[in-house]
Amino acid sequence: MKPTLLILAAGMGSRYGGLKQLDGLGPNEEVIIEYSIYDAIRAGFGKVVFVIREDIEDAFREKFGGKFEDKIEVAYAFQAINTPVEGLDELPEREKPWGTAHAVLVAHDKINEPFAVINADDYYGISSFESMAKFLKEDCTEDHYAMVGYQLDKTLSDAGHVNRGVCDVSAEGLLTDVVERHKIQRTPDGIVFDDEGKPGSLSPDALVSMNFWGFHPNIFEITRQHFLQFVEENKDNPRAEFYIPLVVNDLIKKGAIKLSVLPNAERWYGVTYQEDKEMVQKAFAQLAAEGRYPSLLWD
Repeated sequence: MKPTLLILAAGMGSRYGGLKQLDGLGPNEEVIIEYSIYDAIRAGFGKVVFVIREDIEDAFREKFGGKFEDKIEVAYAFQAINTPVEGLDELPEREKPWGTAHAVLVAHDKINEPFAVINADDYYGISSFESMAKFLKEDCTEDHYAMVGYQLDKTLSDAGHVNRGVCDVSAEGLLTDVVERHKIQRTPDGIVFDDEGKPGSLSPDALVSMNFWGFHPNIFEITRQHFLQFVEENKDNPRAEFYIPLVVNDLIKKGAIKLSVLPNAERWYGVTYQEDKEMVQKAFAQLAAEGRYPSLLWD
């Protein structure tokens, strides 16, 4: 059975100033998502599921309609600020969506096979899809998940600070913890972060999570149970976010799973800020010039 690619594309793009999920950055106005789908198809994925907001569904279908449906199965799931979850009669009022793990949860009825999760606005590199597809086809089980790890210095923006999940990895290549670091940026003294007034430094080759995960479909029920508890604990906090690493870290600490970190030397590209756009456009033009992608992606 071919694995599925789940793309989280419901974000608001507040720092970018618009729908960066649909902003054309390739030589022929391809968006970053299209490169991920292209890489997934050639790595052997059989289906792509988009998690989007209902208010951008028409724009999504207009942008992608007919481009790759003949090459891979396509489905949609919808995340609103308070998309219902089985087991909760009513969710507390929110100021923003519940987060990435909730976004995964809303796609539970679309996926029955091992699957990968990625962000819509990140470019992950060809080899990352190859290694993840191999894991999902050969090694993924109910207690063995994976993530692609990236070198920190290959994931930073020159336009401003970023947040990254910094990974602790065992000698056996297994994830032991993910610590979210905030306001990471390059300085003359190296790479630094600031967690709510608590500064520190990071190694350039530290492995970080860019939200490229590989899961068995049993993660849906596990995540649902975690979400019920999270809502109870945060019912009075309208800005609390339910992130994928929260679920993963809990499972690791309980010894319920092992999670392989798939090292990757690819350069990450993304558009956290509007100022990132020109750099990413040049990168995609260069990748096409090198023959890693056709200049007309779906020709």
